[in-house]
Amino acid sequence: MKDFKNAIIECVPNFSEGCNMDIIKQITNEIEQVEGVKLLDVDPGKATNRTVVTFVGNPVAVVEAACRAIKKAGELIDMNHHKGEHPRMGATDVCPLIPVSGITMEETVEFAKLLGKRVADETGIPVYLYEYAAQADYRKNLADIRSGEYEGLAGKIIKPEWKPDYGNAVFNSRSGATVIGARDFLIAYNINLNTTSTRRANSVAFDIREKGRQKKDEKGKTVKNEKGEVIWEPGLLKCVKAIGWYIEEYGIAQVSVNLTNQEITPLHVLFDTACQRANARGMRVTGSELVGLVPLNALLEAGKYFLCKQQRSIGVSDVELIKIAVKSLGLDELTPFDPQKKIIEYCILNNKSKKLIDLSICSFAEETASESPAPGGGSIAAYCGALAAALGTMVANLSSHKKGWDSRWEEFSNHAVVGQKLMKELLSLVDEDTNAFNMIMAAFGLPKGNDAEKAARTVAIQTATINAIKIPFRTMELAFNSFNLLKAMAETGNPNSVSDAGVGALCARAAVKGAYLNVKINAQDLKNHLEVMPIVEKAEEMSQNADALEKEIWNIVLGKMK
Repeated sequence: MKDFKNAIIECVPNFSEGCNMDIIKQITNEIEQVEGVKLLDVDPGKATNRTVVTFVGNPVAVVEAACRAIKKAGELIDMNHHKGEHPRMGATDVCPLIPVSGITMEETVEFAKLLGKRVADETGIPVYLYEYAAQADYRKNLADIRSGEYEGLAGKIIKPEWKPDYGNAVFNSRSGATVIGARDFLIAYNINLNTTSTRRANSVAFDIREKGRQKKDEKGKTVKNEKGEVIWEPGLLKCVKAIGWYIEEYGIAQVSVNLTNQEITPLHVLFDTACQRANARGMRVTGSELVGLVPLNALLEAGKYFLCKQQRSIGVSDVELIKIAVKSLGLDELTPFDPQKKIIEYCILNNKSKKLIDLSICSFAEETASESPAPGGGSIAAYCGALAAALGTMVANLSSHKKGWDSRWEEFSNHAVVGQKLMKELLSLVDEDTNAFNMIMAAFGLPKGNDAEKAARTVAIQTATINAIKIPFRTMELAFNSFNLLKAMAETGNPNSVSDAGVGALCARAAVKGAYLNVKINAQDLKNHLEVMPIVEKAEEMSQNADALEKEIWNIVLGKMK
């Protein structure tokens, strides 16, 4: 089964209470008590008598937090007395799950179904599934499910076509019903124009939004079909909702956009299209702003897009890609843009304990030199491998914009992308190797009193040891693969940086040989284990071949220096 511990989903439950903040606080307390989630936003509305809560985390933790919150809302909110302007049908009206990273929509749907079943089983609240989780087409649209609202639910729920997906078809007068589903991430985004005209901002909005504009005849009258329905001329971009407005605070007009699927219409495509349409209408886009949070990948892809337009290598760090995206999109025009507060993944990481790779070079060396046995040789081998890939990537990036080599920028960009990928995974293995060692120590610390405890302890030790073999073996594989990059850079890269490729080869060899020692020492007591034997054999082969590859690159480098 797939491990979802590093996957991230967003959950945005809407609760039918916007006036009593004590009730809202009790609900959000349930969310904050779950390890693995982070509460990002609580937005109450008095007129609507409704609060929108946003939190993120790994899928298992999010389902747990959502279930607890829905349960608490059912205890505290009595729909018999609820009044509000916003359509609603339950104490927890709707609860969507949104995939952010490391998880597909199909997998998110399964977690939505799991949440729906748990809510119905544990609270007695009927649950309907919507959007991607819907069991029938007529139930995809939230408005259709919610039609009739709470007041019409008693009569609606007993109809066969509106039987709940989970729970009994019985009206729950206190809690109503809850709609749970999986939907795409929505990016709220405003594009700044050098005009104060709402009408002109609307003209750009109508150009780009999927719905487009009403068709007009030569006299400017709305065109209708034979049924008397308005005919619409579709806009340029799918999954885009947009309208123009004037913001007095900034003294400018904006195109306000809801981007409902960044996979279909990426953020950078939206921005560039708006720029083109504004220019065509005598205006200019001066920048933009993100309302709320954005997935990391949206800005990384934007950074790559704008670098490619400049014919620059995209094999650079995430920090550099984000910097290019922010400047190219003008996200810092109106207010400073802080990636740590605006990018979902970074908000979550800020809530986690620091890793070895977050330490400074000096602190990492001092930590290694301390009395603690970890980090040790395995982490150092992974770090050597990361440095090898980093040096190869550096040569590729330098080569991509070498004077006179402009036509080869994409060739070296592709090499740099490979190097960045190798480097990132090797850096993650710096901590993974130490974690593997700690798992072994924890297994040895298990009780060994009776026979059952002894057996469980033996299994735990063996499982942890096999993991401690696989981690350095993966370091070997990645560091070994970096030889291809380093050889290519030694042969075809910027000649002024050939020595860097040579140093990279030395680091790669150290990584392979060092990780091999960890594979070998951890495999001592499992030499005949069916899973371990082929790993050790492959490790020995890579260790031997690393010597020849390092020597080959060494000779290429020396040959270039004659």
